Amino acid sequence: MPRSNGFSINAASSDESEDVEDVEDVEDVEDVEPLIETDAVPPQCCSARLNLAVLMFFGFSVVYGLRVNLSVAMVVMVNTTEPTPAPNTSIVHACPMPAGMENASDTFPQPDGVPQYPWDSETQGWLLGAFFFGYLCTQIPGGYLAGLYGGKFFMGLGVLGTAALTLLTPMAAQLGVTWMFALRALEGFGEGVTFPAMMAMWARWAPPLERSSLMTMSGSGANFGAFVALPLTGLICQTLGWPAVFYLCGGAGCLWAVFWFLLVSDEPHTHPRISEEERDYIIKSIGPQGTGHGWSVPVLPMMLSVPLWAIIVTQMCANWSYYTLLTSLPTYMNNILHFDLKSNAFLSALPYLGGWLLSTLSGFVADGLIERRLLSVTAVRKLFTITGLLFPAAFLVAVAYAGCSHVLTVTFLTLSITTGGVSAAGVFINQIDIAPRYAGFLLGITNTFGTIPGVVAPIATGYFTKHHTLAGWQTVFWVAAGINAGGAIVYAIFGSGKIQQWAVTEEERAEEEGKRSRSISA
Repeated sequence: MPRSNGFSINAASSDESEDVEDVEDVEDVEDVEPLIETDAVPPQCCSARLNLAVLMFFGFSVVYGLRVNLSVAMVVMVNTTEPTPAPNTSIVHACPMPAGMENASDTFPQPDGVPQYPWDSETQGWLLGAFFFGYLCTQIPGGYLAGLYGGKFFMGLGVLGTAALTLLTPMAAQLGVTWMFALRALEGFGEGVTFPAMMAMWARWAPPLERSSLMTMSGSGANFGAFVALPLTGLICQTLGWPAVFYLCGGAGCLWAVFWFLLVSDEPHTHPRISEEERDYIIKSIGPQGTGHGWSVPVLPMMLSVPLWAIIVTQMCANWSYYTLLTSLPTYMNNILHFDLKSNAFLSALPYLGGWLLSTLSGFVADGLIERRLLSVTAVRKLFTITGLLFPAAFLVAVAYAGCSHVLTVTFLTLSITTGGVSAAGVFINQIDIAPRYAGFLLGITNTFGTIPGVVAPIATGYFTKHHTLAGWQTVFWVAAGINAGGAIVYAIFGSGKIQQWAVTEEERAEEEGKRSRSISA
């Protein structure tokens, strides 16, 4: 909505900005964007920028479907989830089996001809973590190239490549663990460019005070994808067999890529169907920060940037619990709580429905707080980050003490992931606040570090739970909660929403100098 004084929704008036600039350097100015005069702000409804957000939403839904399908399929791909008992011994379950299941097998029958494999818990942990070994490698190169050339090609190719490789999963599993590990790592290698490409595109497409809503809307596709893929995977596994999961998910990714390449443009001024009014509004409101960063980037100032390191550490902490639950929750539901496969898949997915809804809502609330100038960008990012880390940590501790209660465990897990969605409007979009034109490259850096928990967490979970005891899973939840709380503390102290001096363009620097000279002469 336009402001009543005829200015756009960007920050404070130019007079106020000049007053501040008399006494502060550029990096210390209130963490808001320069004000741009405009007659009206084009509505989001049916706009090109909203269409981009919707396509990204479905793209990340597919991305996370491709990422988590193995988590559920693993339950039926293995011919047992318990270690082979020694002679004359029996398996002791951590929680009592539900009535009628005392003598039931832990194996899940598959259609004739569908193979199953004798993978133990540690092997499963390595296979679930293999994706992230490849995912680590392409984050920074993908972010750099997307910032230089635009994100359309890299995001489209990342999803398409991952989808095509997913089609080969049944063959890789048949060839052996090594082939399966290599394929999952290659899938991660292809998918690693997607989030940096998204950030690079929004740096050119998102007006400053629509950033939170547009970016959380598109990024929430990750939670929505997990919500849809987990139960759907369970249903497909029981009806068509686990190989069909990978064929259908891979096909969906290839279909999405067709729409992406046909309908999306890298920048507003190259979009063939955008209105002139919307194009001018986006370009003017973003200003020089909406241009590519060129071949050189200020690497040393970035490495010394405290706000950037705050993002890195906080994302690593938040991702530990997220990836722990994303990859291992179906196993917990099966091994400890003994849900049947369909219930397991649905209940594993339920928390992500809440996360999707709350992350989307948090973006609109954050934009509203900034637009109405109730809180600064820094305060908003800290509020949403701290809330989105501490509440999930508290609920994970509650899960650790819920014991074998199905109702309490599912309730606390759902609340943990749901409240974690609040951080989507906090640290996870903070890169575009501190350095808009380098946002894709910065997200590549932060996501590289943030992916390390995706590699380590499943392996650590496999180690903690190798004896399939309730105490082992309590350790998993306590570790995740403690790491979450540590991230909240770091961001509360060191986080910032102000654009950094090393991210200011020469054009902006010259403009600030001109304003300062006019203010002094006046």
